[in-house]
Amino acid sequence: LLSMWFCISVPLVYLGSYFGYRMQRLEFPTKTNLIPRSVPTQAWYTHPVFSVLVGGVLPFGAVFIELFFILSSIWLHQYYYVFGFLLIVFIILIITCAEITIVMCYFQLCAEDYDWWWRAFLTSGSSGLYLFAYSLVYMATKMVMTRGISILLYVGYMLIMAYSFFMLTGAVGFL
Repeated sequence: LLSMWFCISVPLVYLGSYFGYRMQRLEFPTKTNLIPRSVPTQAWYTHPVFSVLVGGVLPFGAVFIELFFILSSIWLHQYYYVFGFLLIVFIILIITCAEITIVMCYFQLCAEDYDWWWRAFLTSGSSGLYLFAYSLVYMATKMVMTRGISILLYVGYMLIMAYSFFMLTGAVGFL
């Protein structure tokens, strides 16, 4: 493995740097302004908080029925055996995250707001907030907890699950 590294990778690095330094410098076809232009006043529906919160509703709506069965299998010790349906719901979630982010970024770019990167991540990622809120509703309606440590453990684990869901759906929305 070490000889493969020194015999293949190291010579290719030096060969690539040799050819890279010999190339002509790239010329851009247009001049860009170093000062970014100001974003015009936005309509109420393109406000970042509103668009991010609205964008999380559809991805969460695609999975919330299945989420009930997943939470029941995790916390109420019930069997979960419809993994094929879970795969279909996951594919629908991925498609929904991509589509809602495309639509919300389109509205934002039509309003001449060019700062779309974080909003694209947060638009579909905000479905993690809805997942956490649903888990609190699930705890209040379906579970019987009498001790504070049980509630603390449940909320802690559901925060981790909601954050993971936030990162997954946000990454899908950004990519």
